Parts: sequence; C-alpha cells; structure tokens
Amino acid sequence: MARQPQQERAKATVEAIIGAGIIVLARDGSNGLTTRKVADTAGVSVGSLYEYFEDKKAIQEAIIDSLARQISDAIRPEIKNIVRLPMRDAVFNILSLVKKLLEKDDERVLHCIRNSMEHLRSYPFKPLQKVLSELSIQYLMHHPEIATIKNLPTASYIVIHGGMYTVIHHMADKNPPISFDEMAGGLADMISAYTEANLATNP
Repeated sequence: MARQPQQERAKATVEAIIGAGIIVLARDGSNGLTTRKVADTAGVSVGSLYEYFEDKKAIQEAIIDSLARQISDAIRPEIKNIVRLPMRDAVFNILSLVKKLLEKDDERVLHCIRNSMEHLRSYPFKPLQKVLSELSIQYLMHHPEIATIKNLPTASYIVIHGGMYTVIHHMADKNPPISFDEMAGGLADMISAYTEANLATNP
C-alpha cells in the first residue's frame, strides 16, 4: 500500500506528482496517462512515485480530488453573495460559477474531468459536494421559510448531487444536445418551481 506523506518534502513531492499528472492527463487523456510520463514531468523517479501512488488510477483519482478542492475553494468566498439571491438566480449562478471554474486554464480542468469520467473507480467530487452542502445550510439560514418544504433533506440531496452530476456530464459531452444556459436555466426553473409549489402549500 502506498504511504501517506508526512514530512513537508514528501508532501511537496506528492503535489509535484499531482501537478504533473494534471498536465499529462489534460494533454494525453486517460489512456495516455502513465506513471513514467507523470514521473518524468514531475522530475522524480518512478520508484519515488510508487511510494505514494499504487498505480495510475490512484494518480488519476488524486488529480480529480485536487481539482475538486480547487473548485470548492473558489466557490466558498462566493457563498455570502449567492445565499442572498432568489432561489432560481442562486441555482443558476452556482451552476454558472462551476462552469467558469471548469473552463479555467484553457479548460485544463474540464479536459482532466472529461478524460477521467469512464475510468474512475468512484464518483470523485466529495470536496465539491461538501462546499455545496455548506452553501445549502447558509441559504436556509437566510431563507428560513424554506425549512417548511416537504422532504427538505431529500430535495437538498437531489439538488446538490443531481445538479453537479448534470453540469459535469453536460460539460464532459463534446457535443451536448442543448446549450449550457438551457440546461442550467431548466434545472434552475425546476428547482424554483418545486420550492414555490411547496411554499404555497405550507404558508
């Protein structure tokens, strides 16, 4: 089993490997991602790489986890603004923000995700789901009337996981059948309509 880095030097090595992996994965795709290429790009030996990563799939999962954390860190400062918006605008804005973050650095993040969707062992966006859960809680604090919605935990789960799944898969599709704005607007409309219908029956 690969070991966890404890010393700062080891942590720096792991970060270098992940950074190199991002470059290789975005450039060459999942099939072109090899431990040799990553090690060479990172400037470390293959033996050093295997101290921390069991195989290329472990590197790939670490890459996506790292990118998800970067996206989460960029979303967190925006929460204070998003929670003050009406439901439809809040949903549309957060989806648009995720899109913008996926497209940064000449779509390097998007290329990594697109090249990974069929090869990962598990759904890899827990850091993103965590920050969106934080956003949901703060939105509820700013809009306490939403607490009356029937099955609120279920609705929140579907919005967070379903919304991100839809956005990521839409953007990973090289030829999506509808535009991003149509997809995000439709999702925002559905969530807003569900919220308004529940509030109307629970005045």
